[in-house]
Amino acid sequence: MDVRSWPDPQRWLDHDRRLAQALNRASSYRALLYLCRVVSRLSDGVIWYVMIAMLPLIAGQAGWRCARHMLIAGLISLTIYKVLKLTTCRLRPYESCPNVQLCGRVLDQFSFPSGHTFHAVGFSLVLSYHFPMIAVVAIPFTMLVALSRVVLGLHYPSDVLAGAVCGAMVGLASVFII
Repeated sequence: MDVRSWPDPQRWLDHDRRLAQALNRASSYRALLYLCRVVSRLSDGVIWYVMIAMLPLIAGQAGWRCARHMLIAGLISLTIYKVLKLTTCRLRPYESCPNVQLCGRVLDQFSFPSGHTFHAVGFSLVLSYHFPMIAVVAIPFTMLVALSRVVLGLHYPSDVLAGAVCGAMVGLASVFII
């Protein structure tokens, strides 16, 4: 295969920037901006911590198993996430991309990967494994988390995609190992 036939990386980066700009422009719709801010704030960890704490109370022994599984998957995800953030050091779109405005709260310095998406995907997979009916709520919520991060100007679409892939890998691997 001829290397010259491979897609141009700059073309992909430009596409990523244009998509980030387009989705960020959607923040001009007040209802969408409000929804994205609420979803993003919940996925700062609040919803996951509450869920982990409540599962044993609500579901007994099955809840304990799921909560323990979520804690282990969460610690593994956090470790991978921190390593990736500190090795890539990618600036956030609102810092490096024209016409992208910050519309949400920044929790750390770098953009790649989206930790919110990473954890939402991983936790949703673990929850859905233990309690399949939760998938009806967890999957749409996770999709909103991913969308919100780009709409709020905090991440590029590729950051969200990378976070989703990493979260799926940790979540699925943990289902087979734990």
